Amino acid sequence: MRRAALAVAGLLVFLNVPFAGPATAATQQVMMQDYAYSPTALTVRVGDTVTWMQHDQAPHDVVTTSAPVAFRSPQLSAGQSWSYTFRQPGTYQYYCSVHPDMRASVTVLPAPTTAPPSTAPRTTPPRTTAPQTTTGKPAAAVPATTPSATTPPATTPAATPAAGPQPAVQQATAATPATLDPMLLVAGVVTGIAVLCLLLLSSRRA
Repeated sequence: MRRAALAVAGLLVFLNVPFAGPATAATQQVMMQDYAYSPTALTVRVGDTVTWMQHDQAPHDVVTTSAPVAFRSPQLSAGQSWSYTFRQPGTYQYYCSVHPDMRASVTVLPAPTTAPPSTAPRTTPPRTTAPQTTTGKPAAAVPATTPSATTPPATTPAATPAAGPQPAVQQATAATPATLDPMLLVAGVVTGIAVLCLLLLSSRRA
């Protein structure tokens, strides 16, 4: 993992691609040379440091004339330097107390603000409103339907006995009586009358 990070860093440096990272404080320089400040107007941000470099044989210093925070440097000889870190935004005008014609200014801008990490928005349940009637008044809320307490529980089918041999009494079916045919009944009546007539005739002959 570390080797991969070093390889990516080397590739970015080779391609001259700057790293994206948090802004760091910078250091700016102002030359005190030929009885003048160079540059005469400088723009920095809060937290940046400005260093004044003395190159003249005559002594110079840095004294604010109008600034949010006043400061004053010691007198600097050739080859010496003095630094100041700006903590307050605003415009700092200064001059050299030894040579009042030497004047310059530093404009300090607020430090760049980094956006806080985004957080997931809180989800709130939707508000339910009662439906409006034609009269403009909210209709009464309809309660949620719940199963009635009087509803009989679902009946479960009774367990059927396992199939097996049933008693002979249950297997026997009652015999149904045979129905008499009307024609047979008529034939029997006629036969009975004929027999009765024959009996009467035979009794008279005797």
